[in-house]
Amino acid sequence: MKLEAPDRQLGAEARLGLGVFGTALALLVVRFLVPRPIAMSNNGDGGRVLCGAGITWKGLPEPFVHLVYPPTPETCRPTYLLTQSWLADLAVRIGRLIGLHGTLSLVILGLLSSVIAAAAVTAIVLGLPHPRRTRLFVAAALLLVVADSAVFGYFAAILGEGAAFLGLLLAVGGLLLTAREGRWSYAGMAVTFAGGVLAVNAKVQTLTILPILALAILFTRPGPLRGAKRWASAVLVIGAIGAVTLYAQQSVEPARAPDGTYSDFPGDDSREINVFNSIFLNIVDGRHDTQADLAELGLPLSFAQYAGNGWWHPHPARIDPLYPRYRDRMSRGNVVAYFAHHPGRTLEVLDRAATDQLTARPDYLGSFDQEAGFPPHAQEHRVPVVSWLTGLLAPLGLFALVPIWLFVLVRAWLRRRTALGVVVAFLFAVSVTQFGTAALGDGIEGIKHQSVALFALLVAVTLCSCPLNSGQEPTVP
Repeated sequence: MKLEAPDRQLGAEARLGLGVFGTALALLVVRFLVPRPIAMSNNGDGGRVLCGAGITWKGLPEPFVHLVYPPTPETCRPTYLLTQSWLADLAVRIGRLIGLHGTLSLVILGLLSSVIAAAAVTAIVLGLPHPRRTRLFVAAALLLVVADSAVFGYFAAILGEGAAFLGLLLAVGGLLLTAREGRWSYAGMAVTFAGGVLAVNAKVQTLTILPILALAILFTRPGPLRGAKRWASAVLVIGAIGAVTLYAQQSVEPARAPDGTYSDFPGDDSREINVFNSIFLNIVDGRHDTQADLAELGLPLSFAQYAGNGWWHPHPARIDPLYPRYRDRMSRGNVVAYFAHHPGRTLEVLDRAATDQLTARPDYLGSFDQEAGFPPHAQEHRVPVVSWLTGLLAPLGLFALVPIWLFVLVRAWLRRRTALGVVVAFLFAVSVTQFGTAALGDGIEGIKHQSVALFALLVAVTLCSCPLNSGQEPTVP
């Protein structure tokens, strides 16, 4: 019996999807395990992810990776949710099936993340309205980004960035599939929901992705739907992501701030710490007019002795007897007002943050477990292509980053009436907002905190490599 044209097309798409998924998964598994598993070591924040997976861990920044985290008798509740905890908890449950009772194996976590990453790349490839050759080129480029040494280690780590990367990939694939006709569109809505939940709740910093993703969903027209049904489906997906986010973030332990107060708002236990670091590392840094900066911020001139000393420095301002009197000056509003009135200093901070972003990989996150025989903080460089290229541009700071932004923005504008244009604009907006939030909202770990912004930008650049072929792409309002 001869197959009709739609059936033949569906069969061809299914074969393409299975081929891309199988190849991507095989490559990522080999990249992960050969010659031995790799991850990212704990920078001190890993206890949050482990707590969400039911494991209490009080480890300080560690030079080596722990491939296994055994169960503990103590119980804990995280003060805010990281969706990497969900993946870690799922890895624990899978481990029980093979006899690892309550133990988190980073090998299982890395394999699980590899499956999700391969599925996300497949969704993007199936969503692209381009010839097979172009789609396979995009798949290869995406795999280079995902497998890069500055990115891949997060997937098997007890850090929040890995879930953010996976969520962004799934959201992109979901949006592109949503614009396709037939059942693909409904599958795309489900994938967008899953990716949105993962990305938005990956860290407190990534909560700002929610309104950007909501706009992207509204502007991506579901292939088979028109009129009220089209808007109802978008509202349904946005509402579902928002509802899960609200429920998840309210189901954690109330945050206890350093001043002893409690709050149900995610991340309030570290708000004062972040602002403190921004003030004493970005503004009162000892390299500018310290006394004028202190006066502008409403802080006593005696705090000049703490210039350049962050929250965890051996001699920080928070131990000063006068600090409780000026704690109210450690506010986001105070920092925003300073940067608004000092554009030169703002540009200086942003330029340093641009260098951090393009540097791509912090030197204090090791890749190996202690039994591997490497020195502390040793890092693998199996797939260094993308981070090597960005590292070459890093010394240029904003002079390199701004032209990349403009390139992405122009390509998004040229495709403004297509689903691909919406996706590129979404990634651009995520990258820029994450860049600004990390640059001005915290003064420490700049390279690590810029990783989500960099990943979104790299995926956008990869999609911009598609040839302009808007005549064959689904249009949006």
